[in-house]
Amino acid sequence: MRLMRRTTPILVAIIANTLAVDANAAPRNRTDQPKTVAEGTVRSIVDGDTLVLESGTQVRLVGIQAPKLPLGRRKFRTWPLADEAKEALTALTSGKRLTLRYGGQRIDRHGRLLAHLHTSNGIWIQGALLKQGMSRVYSFPDNRSRVAEMLALEQEARAAKRGIWNHPFYALRTPESATRHIDSFQLIEGTIVSVATVRGRGYLNFGKDWKTDFTISISPRFLRRHWRNSPPIALLEGKRVRVRGWLKSYRGPLIDATHPEQIEILR
Repeated sequence: MRLMRRTTPILVAIIANTLAVDANAAPRNRTDQPKTVAEGTVRSIVDGDTLVLESGTQVRLVGIQAPKLPLGRRKFRTWPLADEAKEALTALTSGKRLTLRYGGQRIDRHGRLLAHLHTSNGIWIQGALLKQGMSRVYSFPDNRSRVAEMLALEQEARAAKRGIWNHPFYALRTPESATRHIDSFQLIEGTIVSVATVRGRGYLNFGKDWKTDFTISISPRFLRRHWRNSPPIALLEGKRVRVRGWLKSYRGPLIDATHPEQIEILR
C-alpha cells in the first residue's frame, strides 16, 4: 500500500501572493473593470512585471514573475534584484507603443490586464526578461499560453547564470531542503518515488514518509480539467522532475499543482 497525503485545500493563498499591487487595496467591482485593448503606450513602470498605460490601466505581464517590491505591503521585504528587474522592464518598454496579446483570462481581480507584450520592432517583452534572467516562468491554469517557449528561455538564462539565477535566493531546491522554504515560491527538482490517487486527488510523493517528505498535490477538479489531455500522472513515478509553486506545510512541505506546465519532466 502506498503512503499518501490527505486532501488539502485549494490554492487561495497562492494566488493572493502573486499580486503586484498594494495588498490593502480593495478589488475592483465587476462593473469597474477596464476594457481590454490591443495596444497602448507605456506611461510608467510599477515593478519588474507590471506597468501602466497612458490610459491609466495597469498591465500585468502574464506568464512571468519578476523579483517583488513591497509596493505598500506591510512586512513585505524587497526580493533580491527587484530594482534591477524594474530597470530592465523600464529599458524595454518605457514610453513605447506596445501590442497586447491575450492567451487566457484577460483581467485579474484587481482590474489589471493580463497580456503578452510586444514592441513595434518585434521584441516579445516576456521573452526578453526571461532571457536576461530578470524573471521566471509563473503560469496559471487559466493562462497557459507560450509556457513551453518561456520555460526554454528561462532554462537558457539559468544555465548561463544570468540575473536572478546567479543569486542564492532563486536557487533550485531539493525535496530535502523544501521544509526550509515554506510560504515562498520555489522551483524544486527531485525524483518522484510514488504516485497515488485518493478520492480523485493526485499525490506525487518524493519520499517514503508522507508525513515529512515533500509532495505535489493535485485536486480532483484540476486533475479532471487540466490533466485529461495529458499522460496519466501514474506515468510520472520514477521520473525526475522540476516543479514550481508556492510551498506550504501540510504534513511536510507541499506544492499544489493546478496545471501540467508546473511540472517539467527532466528524465
